[in-house]
Order: sequence, then C-alpha cells, then structure tokens
Amino acid sequence: MSVAPITLVCLSLATLFVAALPVSLYRRLRGPFALDWRDTIAGVAVFAFFATVIERAINDYMLHENAAAAQVLANPAFFVLYGALAAGVCEEVGRYIAMRIIARRGARKAGTPADGAAFGYGIGHAGAEAWFVGVLVQLQWIVFAVLANRGELDEHLSNLTMDSVLRVHLILGSLSPLFAGVFALERTAAFVFQIGLSVLMWRGVRAGWKGILPLAILAHALIDVPAAMYQARLAPLVVVDALYAVAALVVAVVLFRTCRPAQRVARAA
Repeated sequence: MSVAPITLVCLSLATLFVAALPVSLYRRLRGPFALDWRDTIAGVAVFAFFATVIERAINDYMLHENAAAAQVLANPAFFVLYGALAAGVCEEVGRYIAMRIIARRGARKAGTPADGAAFGYGIGHAGAEAWFVGVLVQLQWIVFAVLANRGELDEHLSNLTMDSVLRVHLILGSLSPLFAGVFALERTAAFVFQIGLSVLMWRGVRAGWKGILPLAILAHALIDVPAAMYQARLAPLVVVDALYAVAALVVAVVLFRTCRPAQRVARAA
C-alpha cells in the first residue's frame, strides 16, 4: 500500500502548524502580556509529569492490571465518566500546585497584566500537550507513510506482531487530507481550552477561592467528555469535532474580551 502524496503533504503541514503554534504564540504575547519563561516551563513540567506519567500509570492500572476495575470500565458509560475525570483530576491538581507556587513567588511588577502568568503557564501546558499528544505521534505516522511509499514499511516493522502490523496498515490506509485538517482543528481547540483553564485556575488561586480546584476539575472533565464518548463509540467524530470547534471559538472570544494586555503609557506632551 502507499499514501497519496497530497495526503502526506497535508499531514506534514498540519503537523508543522501544531508544532509552531506554542512557539509563535509565546513570541507574539511575550511583550503585551509580559510573559515569564519560568511560568511556561512550569506548564511543560506539569503536563509532562501529571499527564504523561501519573495519568498514564493510573490508566494502565485501572484498564489493564486491575481486572475488577477493567470489567466495570468495559461499560461505555463508566468508561466515559472515568476517562473524563481521570484527565481532569490529574491535570488540574498539577495546574493548581503550579499556580500556587507561581503566586507565592511574589507580586508581579506594577503595570504587568494580571493574567500574564496564566498565559505563560497555559502556553507551556498546552504546548507540551500539542507536542506529546500531537506532533510526536504524527511524525511517527509521517515516517511510516514515507516507508510505505518506498515499500520498506514491513521490513521496519518486523519486530511487531502480525496484528500490530495490520493495524499500522489500516491506519495508514485511513489517512487523508481531511484527517490532517481534523488533527489541526483538534489540537488548536485543545490549545485554546488549556489556556482558558489556566486563566480560570490563576484567577481562582489569586482570589484565594477554595472551590477553584473542584470547579477546574469539573470544567476539564466536561471538555473531555465528547472525546471519551468517541473513544467509547458513543458519538461520531464529526459531531465531537464540531462541538470542540464551537466551544473553542467561544472560549477564545471570552479570553479576548476579558484578558487585556498591558496598556502603553502615552508620553507627556
């Protein structure tokens, strides 16, 4: 089998777009929002540890090692509930801890945008997700597609089982320009959601509101429900992506209207 050149080009462009998104956004907002690179690194670290280490370890235990839990989660409704809450709890607990540390670091300089730390952290958290969940995975499929077009794929997959090799071929056969567009849309929407959740958490932490953590967990879980429903085959992908596109647009508008960059001070005449 082979992957059409137009599909390979579209997938490469979509992957490049997602990879450049956090970098370009950081550079664009660094001045207006007085971004601190330490906040961004904190966001990267939290996602890397809480989402890729802790959450994956919990999921592996609940879905594979614990037979009783795996049997319960075989029910699509329980799987959706668990999947949404697991992601919400792990990521938001990490975000809350990081925001508390950032807040304790000291008052920001006069004139600095109040939400600057939230945007700095959010870009790091969202950027890490974009790379770990999106870019690195798609780079693997791009490599597989190139190998398939050269007729060298099976040789490079010789250490896998026949079922795994068949699965790789099936996925490659499903790739299309539309798939590339959906990938870019999903990752962009996730990026917007992560920044929105970061602003929400930051404002709650700064206000000293004790209910901000459960609220953030609930908000994150609600965002993950459509994706979990798709994984459980309870909702078609087109419906899920349409919901995410609309929701991301709403969140982006709210952020634009409520988060203001530093105002330039006019020179005295």
